[in-house]
Amino acid sequence: MVDVSRVLVLWDIDRTLLYVGDIDRQVYRETFAEVVGRAADRLPTRGTGVTMPLAIRGLLLNNGVPEADVPDLLPRMVELLPRRLAERTHDLVEQGVLMSGAVEALRAVRGNECWVPTVVTGNLKQNAMLKLSAFGLDQYVDTEIGGYASDDDQRPALVAIAQRRARAKHGTTFTRSNTVIIGDSLEDVRTGLLGGAPVIAVASGKTTAAQLKDAGADLVLDSLEGVQRVTAAISSLTSSVR
Repeated sequence: MVDVSRVLVLWDIDRTLLYVGDIDRQVYRETFAEVVGRAADRLPTRGTGVTMPLAIRGLLLNNGVPEADVPDLLPRMVELLPRRLAERTHDLVEQGVLMSGAVEALRAVRGNECWVPTVVTGNLKQNAMLKLSAFGLDQYVDTEIGGYASDDDQRPALVAIAQRRARAKHGTTFTRSNTVIIGDSLEDVRTGLLGGAPVIAVASGKTTAAQLKDAGADLVLDSLEGVQRVTAAISSLTSSVR
């Protein structure tokens, strides 16, 4: 049954809510060296939004690892990455920054009893939890019903995963009409287009507002500053929900 008063709000994390600088890249560097046994010359491109398993696959191939070795090495790196990030919890707090307006926007969405906030992210779940908790953001989203790279390495598939989990918890069927994504990258836009959810794109990352709009974002904001702009954007994309 569709509860037409409910809206599922799917937040991206990196460069939408927070930015951890070079910490992720350093963790990739350390993990590659530990698993492969040598240094990586080429690291994943910044700010693409692709899932960690796909980023790791690219990291291996772009640094001369034979494709035949990837099925063995990739899961080892996936297992090791959260442990290496956990060792840098202090660095997350000291070097990471909250994006402008993020806390206020999260608080406003959480405070609307008809909205169900969670995350859809290219992070592995453990990495996502480490980042959110380091900044105290986990209190504003229901991480149990999110979609993570641990679930599927293709981000568009994570929308349906989050919708199923939210339905199981809340008894509401979530579809395109009552789901919205908030993210900063072209991958966030692609996730919505292929996964079946309208996208509020925030030009707070590596991608310009024009690029986000051209890619198919339904609405584009320059930042999360101004709570009323954010909540109005969510409402406008789910205006049929009453």
